[in-house]
Amino acid sequence: MSLQLTGIHHLTAITANAPENVRFYTQTLGLRLVKKTVNQDDTSAYHLFYADGKATPGTDLTFFDWPATPERRGTHSIARTGLRVGSRASLDWWKARFAQLGVTSGEVTETGGHASLDFEDAEGQRFRLVDDGGSGEAYPWDRSPVPAEHQIRGLGPIVISVPDITNTEAILVHIMNMSKVREYPSPDGEGDVHVFAMGEGGPAAELHVAVQPKLPAARQGAGAVHHVAFRAPDIAQLHEWTERLKSFRVPSSGEVERYYFRSLYFREPNGILFEIATDGPGFTVDEPLETLGEALSLPPFLEPKREAIEAGLKPL
Repeated sequence: MSLQLTGIHHLTAITANAPENVRFYTQTLGLRLVKKTVNQDDTSAYHLFYADGKATPGTDLTFFDWPATPERRGTHSIARTGLRVGSRASLDWWKARFAQLGVTSGEVTETGGHASLDFEDAEGQRFRLVDDGGSGEAYPWDRSPVPAEHQIRGLGPIVISVPDITNTEAILVHIMNMSKVREYPSPDGEGDVHVFAMGEGGPAAELHVAVQPKLPAARQGAGAVHHVAFRAPDIAQLHEWTERLKSFRVPSSGEVERYYFRSLYFREPNGILFEIATDGPGFTVDEPLETLGEALSLPPFLEPKREAIEAGLKPL
């Protein structure tokens, strides 16, 4: 069996309004704020992690809080983030909720092999709720304003936009060991979308690549996605991925200790930032499951600077 990624690990996006971000993702979407920390490379910025009730790998939607202007949409980018729900009935429930709360959304439709509903947050961050048929385990958050049966179950699929798929497909198939499983026309009429699956496949383990040569290059900003991370079950497999990238002469960050997981970063040929991250040790390494996300958490190497870091952060 070749080395396999097991699905989407997390996705990190950009917000210019952290207090509103917390309100929308916890109150409107009903996700749990499981870690309130800082960007380890820029401690003036929050790094906020939202997830399911148990902070399970594969459910983390995270944000850097940067005072950025709005993104310019385009290709060379991560274009839309899939969030899984358990049934078609849940999509109808969310459509009604978005209408009631004034959230921008489309219609419930079939997209890329899954029943889905597109929507955006107030900064234009683009999402797609996807019916995953209730497959796999789910861990609802008992304090969510969303009923357990309709809560977001995790991430996937993720849609990226590239002007030319040739080299991207070579990386996905020959280096990252994904399988190309199908194609479908892009819902916005801009080109075709190619679906690549990891491990056992399914919505939690799919990357959708939209080929859109007519679009301008995107420029990151508020409402944009910074990077997507894929799951490696443990550090031993992450070491194998590090060696594999090296053997194919793909430039990478080398392994980076993020305390909650260990990471490896590299760019695919169209410049989109990919990360491979370990499932463990997870967010309970420094605070109990019951109180995750309530206080500012810092990895041990930043703990001596806590006073200065806290002084530089805006209250949420």
